[in-house]
Amino acid sequence: MTQGGFDLLHPVIQHHVVNTLGWPALRPLQDESVAPLLAGSDAVLLAPTAGGKTEAALLPLLTAMEQQSWPGLSLIYVCPLKALLNNLQQRVATYAAWLGRTASVRHGDTTAGDRGRQTRERPSILLTTPESLESMLVSTLVDAPRMFADVRAVVVDEVHAFAGDDRGWHLLAVLERLTELAGQPIQRIGLSATVGNAAELLTWLQGTGATSRPGVVVAPPVDGSVTPELVLDHVGNVPNAATVISKTAVGEKRLVFADSRRTVEELAVQLREREVETYVSHSSLSLDERRRAEAAFGEARNCVIVSTSTLELGIDVGDLDRVVQIGAPITVASLLQRLGRTGRRRGTSRNMTFLSLDDAELVRAAGLLLLHGEGYVEPVVPPPLPRQVAAQQLLGVALQKRRVNLLDEERRVARIGLASADEAREIGQWLVDTGHLDEDSGLHFVGPTAERRYGSRNFMDLLAIFTAAPEVTVLHGRSEIGSVDPTLLTTKVEGPRVIALAGKPWRVTYIDWKRRRAYVEPSDRPGRSRWSGDARPYSFELSDAIRRVLLGADPSGAHLSERARQRLAAVRLAFEPRVSEDSTVIAPEGSRLRWWTFAGAKANAVLTAAIGAVEPGLLDEWSFSNLTVSLRSDATAPALASALRTAKVEFGRDLVGVVPEVNETALKKLKFSELLPPALAIATLSARSSDRAGARRVASAPVYDSPTA
Repeated sequence: MTQGGFDLLHPVIQHHVVNTLGWPALRPLQDESVAPLLAGSDAVLLAPTAGGKTEAALLPLLTAMEQQSWPGLSLIYVCPLKALLNNLQQRVATYAAWLGRTASVRHGDTTAGDRGRQTRERPSILLTTPESLESMLVSTLVDAPRMFADVRAVVVDEVHAFAGDDRGWHLLAVLERLTELAGQPIQRIGLSATVGNAAELLTWLQGTGATSRPGVVVAPPVDGSVTPELVLDHVGNVPNAATVISKTAVGEKRLVFADSRRTVEELAVQLREREVETYVSHSSLSLDERRRAEAAFGEARNCVIVSTSTLELGIDVGDLDRVVQIGAPITVASLLQRLGRTGRRRGTSRNMTFLSLDDAELVRAAGLLLLHGEGYVEPVVPPPLPRQVAAQQLLGVALQKRRVNLLDEERRVARIGLASADEAREIGQWLVDTGHLDEDSGLHFVGPTAERRYGSRNFMDLLAIFTAAPEVTVLHGRSEIGSVDPTLLTTKVEGPRVIALAGKPWRVTYIDWKRRRAYVEPSDRPGRSRWSGDARPYSFELSDAIRRVLLGADPSGAHLSERARQRLAAVRLAFEPRVSEDSTVIAPEGSRLRWWTFAGAKANAVLTAAIGAVEPGLLDEWSFSNLTVSLRSDATAPALASALRTAKVEFGRDLVGVVPEVNETALKKLKFSELLPPALAIATLSARSSDRAGARRVASAPVYDSPTA
């Protein structure tokens, strides 16, 4: 072992690193992390997928645990996915056992018996989710002050996944409550793949301790000597994709990503028809079904597993030879995560093949590869104005403490950054006025409205920030296969109703609508899949990259197949009237007129609202997409340019006063919006639907009518 961080580790850990793990040396990230973590600094540790981040955090923290005699439950390891926790359990338990310590997993699938043992005999390390942490805080079966009194450090795995979502705000709030129980600051360590704003991510993770605690980003240079193999091919449809995959890298283990569950199922069926050993993983499959598929895939060799983003994070499915992407993700960060699943085995390289099914996927993949070739990675930006999380926390703390000083709790959520001080007071008053909180002798407690709304299932729905569309559970005998969208079972069909799930066709034999269960048996007929889901908005950067691709830019560091080149050339020719180097273009499309902004849906939402406020007659039903805004058939470039100038005068050059319209359907999808005053709920969602910087860039560019108009 070389000198450095290794020498600071506990001698027992040193022994096992050399003799049990067989490592000749620590990796750079692991070596550089030891000193700051032993010193108690907060940190964000950055490395590509499979970069040894878990060990970089755990080895020094276990050393501190032993050197400083940390008692009881002293380390909490937080993950975004239950599957990731299950995957890590044995490894973490092994490291802990080197020092006579214990590790245990707790999440929604943990049995009552295991939960009881964890409460009675606290493990040294608890691997869990934010939701399970809060459920422990509010549970009458857990003595939370005793359980968490000795917590010294928290590791947040895949911290970028948390920070880009409201679950991150929820996690910060829960960590503040843990800090109160511990009676001292808790060291916070985030593990992440490459991000574009690591320092800002660290500050966010530190929460209220950002100005008072030391913090460090540990991000050793990544070896750039090996260029990953990136290929873009155009196949046109799912059967063609299955044919290409079945004939590519035969004898190798392939992980195929698709960004919809429906495509995953369709592709899996097609691959099995071509006699390819195929496994399936996505969020609507039962836990047992996913575990069986992932375990079998991990042990197999010549096979394919088809997955949504559930396998994007660090879940171990064994050594992979190749990653295939159907279509393209919408962020470079996702591309890097998926690319990082390959090249882990000596003698192999990182590789990823993109198979586009249509023109939109082709140009999106090309745009994403263009950004990747330029070295761009998206910054992780927490959702703005998490006021609904502030409301959820006021109720959550009332559940935990039974009776609270509402003013103190309002101040707490304001300090965390969930709402301003005035907004926190407004939210608290709304909860009282609506009966979600009740008051007695100056103290507040959970009121009758909250009891009715969330009290069933022990308030579990209150503890989860995310929401999922209602689905029907599918069973074969007593075995749960997964779940499907109810409309799949109500749409009129000719003949027997056959669905596709877990990559297999199933004939529906009986539907128990009261219990939301569908019973099935195997079928030899083709099946259909369907799940509800909203399309994710493109960023301004990706939308602009698509524009540049259409103008002729080719991604560097990526190989385009002849099919992709030919199809891209045809798409570029078709788009010539709609795209410009330095202007935006108004061009007809069928019976409609579209303004081609290439700005992303959030920027287009701002532009639509701005135009609608000053010249609504230019808009066609206030409709917009990632790349366009719909205009009336008689709209002209001079009229649009005039409207934009007027909007900048009325709302400011940055369009800061523009408020995109929020409909009732969208508002219902913001979980806990009912806990906010209506105006505050609308303002929250409107802010989250806005990209004013992108809108400003578009509004400042010239606009002209296409010659074809």
